Amino acid sequence: MKQPDPAASDADAIAAFGQAFGGAGHAKWLGIRVHARTETWLELAMDWRADLVGDPATGVLSSGPVVSLMDSCAGAVVWLTKNMPAVTIDLRVDYLRPARPGSTIIARCECYRVAREIAFVRGFGYETDPDDPLCQVAGSFMRSERPFK
Repeated sequence: MKQPDPAASDADAIAAFGQAFGGAGHAKWLGIRVHARTETWLELAMDWRADLVGDPATGVLSSGPVVSLMDSCAGAVVWLTKNMPAVTIDLRVDYLRPARPGSTIIARCECYRVAREIAFVRGFGYETDPDDPLCQVAGSFMRSERPFK
């Protein structure tokens, strides 16, 4: 993926990043898309799909797509807010409750510290209300010298 232009407007940066990020690979297959962004945090969203359900009796999504969404958001926020392409070193996702069947999951992450080559991220996943999270995440990411294509 091409590095975002720091001089671009926020709307332009979100659009360009969303097109590059959601246009290929794992994120495209899962349907992950940019939901919202500020100077300090990023939100990515993923819609519920039947083929992502872990237990058909409950309709609850498997943990894999949720972890992928959270990892994608955590890495992307480092890239967008710190202008630092990065790869995951460590990621912890704590589930607080299952996602509701049929609901869109939104991941919100912030990069709260960069120390030399390592960025530290925290965040949470929710459906409609950020005050009712379904999971929380903490991760560390190492600077990538190779730009994404």
